[in-house]
Amino acid sequence: MKAQSDADKTLNMILSRLDDMKAEETVTIDLRGKSAYSDYMVVTSGRANRHVGAIAENVTKALKETGIKNIHVEGMPNCDWVLIDSGDVIVHVFRPEVREFYNLERLWTQNPAAAKAI
Repeated sequence: MKAQSDADKTLNMILSRLDDMKAEETVTIDLRGKSAYSDYMVVTSGRANRHVGAIAENVTKALKETGIKNIHVEGMPNCDWVLIDSGDVIVHVFRPEVREFYNLERLWTQNPAAAKAI
C-alpha cells in the first residue's frame, strides 16, 4: 500500500474539520495535473457570515496545529467568501448565495476544450 502524501493528509484533516463544523455541500476538486500551485481545491458553504468565519478559523487553527506554515487567509472581515491557501490544498468557504454567484466548481470541473469555445 502506498503511503499517503502530505497533500492527502492535509486534505483529510481539512475535510474532517469541515464535517465537525457542520459545513455544507463540501466538494473536493482534484487539481493534480491541472494546477502548478495546488493538489486539491475544497469548496464548501456555511449557513451565514458567522458560520463561514467560524469554519475558516477552525480550519486555519487545525492547519497551524499540524505544522503547516505560510497559510494565507483572505476574506475574514466580511465572511462572505473566505479563502484559505495552505499550499497543497486551497479551501473556499462561502455563504450559499455567494457560492452560487461565483460557481467555482463549474469553472474548475468543466471540459477545458468547451471553455475555449465560449
